[in-house]
Amino acid sequence: MRNRNPVEKIKERHDKKAAATTIRSYIWISFIIFTLIILALLWVFQYVFIKGYYSSMKAQMLYEAADVISKNIDSPHIEGDLRDLAFKNSLCIVVTDRNGRVIFLENTLGSYSFYELDIKGQDGQFLKSLRDDLDNRIEENPENGSITKKYENEDFKSLELFYVEKLETQSGDRYVYLEATVDPIDSTTAIIKNQLVYISIILLEVSFIITLFISQRLSRPIVNITKTAKKFAEGDYKTEFKSQSYQEVNELSEVLDNARVEVSKVSNLRRDLISNVSHDLRTPLTIIKSYAEMVRDLSGDNPEKRQEHLKVIIDESDRLSALVSSLLEISKLESGNMELEITEFPLHEKMTEVKQRYEILNLREGYNITFVEDTDVICRCDSSKIDQVLYNLINNAVNYCGEGKSITIRQINKPNFVRIQVTDDGAGIAREKLPMIFDRYYRDERSQRDKIGTGLGLSIVKEILKMHKFPFGVISEEGKGSTFWFEIAVVPQE
Repeated sequence: MRNRNPVEKIKERHDKKAAATTIRSYIWISFIIFTLIILALLWVFQYVFIKGYYSSMKAQMLYEAADVISKNIDSPHIEGDLRDLAFKNSLCIVVTDRNGRVIFLENTLGSYSFYELDIKGQDGQFLKSLRDDLDNRIEENPENGSITKKYENEDFKSLELFYVEKLETQSGDRYVYLEATVDPIDSTTAIIKNQLVYISIILLEVSFIITLFISQRLSRPIVNITKTAKKFAEGDYKTEFKSQSYQEVNELSEVLDNARVEVSKVSNLRRDLISNVSHDLRTPLTIIKSYAEMVRDLSGDNPEKRQEHLKVIIDESDRLSALVSSLLEISKLESGNMELEITEFPLHEKMTEVKQRYEILNLREGYNITFVEDTDVICRCDSSKIDQVLYNLINNAVNYCGEGKSITIRQINKPNFVRIQVTDDGAGIAREKLPMIFDRYYRDERSQRDKIGTGLGLSIVKEILKMHKFPFGVISEEGKGSTFWFEIAVVPQE
């Protein structure tokens, strides 16, 4: 497969960017499509479903009225109830006994009522035919206690709904007849359709304007964030991501602004790291070169001087090697490529090894390094890595303990863990500097360069303890020294 050259990749990204839809146009198009869908639904329901929907609603109203009558047929107020039902629902209601004698008659349909015309003109023959059909059906299936029939009235272009139900009452069997007219609504729908045309035009125009405004308003905060992000990407770390009124956009602005602050901090610290490491590398290299030239030009024939100069070269080479090793170790720790070897060991044994290593500082250089031990416990961790933590914290205390040269290593036993504290009596650390003291790139500008180690010890401490998931921290106050602490998991005592 042919690898694309950088020009082709840039052209591809440009083509994708040109083909991408802006959020403003996407929102605008979405709103317009939504409006068109609503209008389409209105027109479909108006032309296709309105007549059927109107008829089904009339039939439902008829059944609900019949249900009310069946529940209240024995009520002393039944006559008033029938009158209210007929008036509210435009019904003709007839109640007869089993012989066809009319007991109640409420008609709000006027001369259009089939029932009333049948009672007055044909002595109730139509009602009788409905009653006979119902009795035959009940005889076949007693659960069928009602009949509904529809009749197309060609004279009035309307649909007539007839309903009859047989009820058992305290006074004997009663037949309830309901009649409803589904009036022609062609003229009404024609008016509505005519109005719908104007409504559709107005709605499209208004939606066009409103969606244009909304799309601009919704996209403006994101456009502003994009402009700020471009400045940030170009290296302008002073620009700020400001809130844009919407909660989601405000949260995004806050996250990006925090990222800006962190990237700015990392950029500054990286610059300091390069400066510090360059200094650490340049100094021993300069010394090595100078002493190598001295061996070549001056002390080559003098065994004593030559040995002294070569020792300096070896010491500075060791310092360079230690610095490079520390940098590599931090990289491995941060990348997760280093695995822990968890073992169990007595803490006092570890503390004894540390004492022996630093005893020479007490004897030769006047340091007062003391150990305050608690009851011995069995630790569970990577022994060699915890060695590094202890040595780096003590070396750090040696470097900054001040003229008193007093350092205390204290063991404090707690349930399920033990805390180790390394305290010095140095100048202390300013409160605003404490959150950065373990940072890989950080170095207090007021401090002198390390006398022991590479200047990366606290960064290594941080990464090792993070791998173990052990708590750690520092307590310090300017002028009163510092206490670095960490905790180690222990084996519970039985």
